[in-house]
Amino acid sequence: MFIGQNLFSQDKMMKEDTKMVGGAAMYPSKNIVENAVNSKDHTTLVAAVKAADLVDVLMSEGPFTVFAPTNNAFDKLPKGTVETLVMADNKATLQTILKYHVVSGKWNAKDVAKLIKEGKGKATITTVSGGTLTAWMKGKDIYITDENGNSAKVTIADVNQSNGVIHVIDTVLLPKS
Repeated sequence: MFIGQNLFSQDKMMKEDTKMVGGAAMYPSKNIVENAVNSKDHTTLVAAVKAADLVDVLMSEGPFTVFAPTNNAFDKLPKGTVETLVMADNKATLQTILKYHVVSGKWNAKDVAKLIKEGKGKATITTVSGGTLTAWMKGKDIYITDENGNSAKVTIADVNQSNGVIHVIDTVLLPKS
């Protein structure tokens, strides 16, 4: 009987439709922060969210759509940028940059693609920082361009969370300064 009970509990856990990000399963029943802390590809993003005091916001009900840059995306920034941004004196700037990666509401890739189609190839999205991002497609891939013309490719779409959705991106997006 013990074996059967064990299989039942494992089976129940397997029913959650997870995606693998940074070597860790992302559970739709967990919030954005609870999942992100397990991704080895997002340690820089998690450290930045903590330094900017945005943990509570991203653990709140939302829903939010987060374009989540990987560690490699942060590594593309000029040397010393991340170290400077996480300093206490630069908290407001860091908050603005991080909020520039967040959109209010839950926007799955299908929703974004629909907006792009309705916009005849481009969709303008307002971020929670008040800036704008432009979404567009190249083949079946979704790209997000910031106000400076830098583009990020969505490398893993539709990582569902209890309080929204994450789309993993390969470049840090920066608002106009």
